[in-house]
Amino acid sequence: MPIDKSMNVLIVDDYKTMLRIIRNLLKQIDFNNVEEASDGTEALAKLRAGNFGLVISDWNMVPMTGLQLLQEVRADTRLKQMPFIMITAESKTENVVAAKQAGVSNYIVKPFNAETLRDKIEKVLGHA
Repeated sequence: MPIDKSMNVLIVDDYKTMLRIIRNLLKQIDFNNVEEASDGTEALAKLRAGNFGLVISDWNMVPMTGLQLLQEVRADTRLKQMPFIMITAESKTENVVAAKQAGVSNYIVKPFNAETLRDKIEKVLGHA
């Protein structure tokens, strides 16, 4: 079954330029229903209020980090099944382990391109 590219995707990053880059990469692979949040707190409110099929979040944000957002999502009975991709500039093993323990669906290290993003999304949504 093909991936539903009309699903709502929430991208979370406290850096506007990165939000624009991720949005453009998603557009290149035909995901056009993209909403943005500039921190974990805003993202959580949008997730609880909306109907999203995927979250792509940066790790390094304040006041709520991507890891804390992931933990909140996994602790929420309505959201806990939500596919969640974490983006980080650091590929430190302990970060990968922490994200995996918190229930991350997949992990992308910056910099990345549309091809990598497509690959990770397909893996997460189970249509690889």
